[in-house]
Amino acid sequence: MALLRFILNIIWLVVAGLWLALGYALAGLICCVLIVTIPFGVASFRMANYALWPFGRTVTKRHGAGGGSTLGNVIWLIVAGWWLVLGHIGTAIGLAVTIIGIPMAWASLKMIPVALAPFGNEIVASDEAREPWKF
Repeated sequence: MALLRFILNIIWLVVAGLWLALGYALAGLICCVLIVTIPFGVASFRMANYALWPFGRTVTKRHGAGGGSTLGNVIWLIVAGWWLVLGHIGTAIGLAVTIIGIPMAWASLKMIPVALAPFGNEIVASDEAREPWKF
């Protein structure tokens, strides 16, 4: 299973991951210019890391995320979230054209929750993922 994840991650990196990660990293650099938007830049860097190597990782809710996360997600959704979701959907449609691209399309769709609401979520290895109701 680990070999399959590795192969899928390498294909993903070449086909879409590098470009998505560079886009997220550029957005993170732009966000870090102003002090107020540094949390958005940090979130962009986390998503860039996830975009590089998505297979074998998943998004879970972070325990203890409060009102600040909600406010950050609302601002993020208005400014960037819905654009990112459209980009991931478009990427998934383009990748799903071939049979080998279907898992890559699924990886792009798997990134939508964190692209929509990056605050209050964490990216963990699939083996470490906990159920949302367990602490």
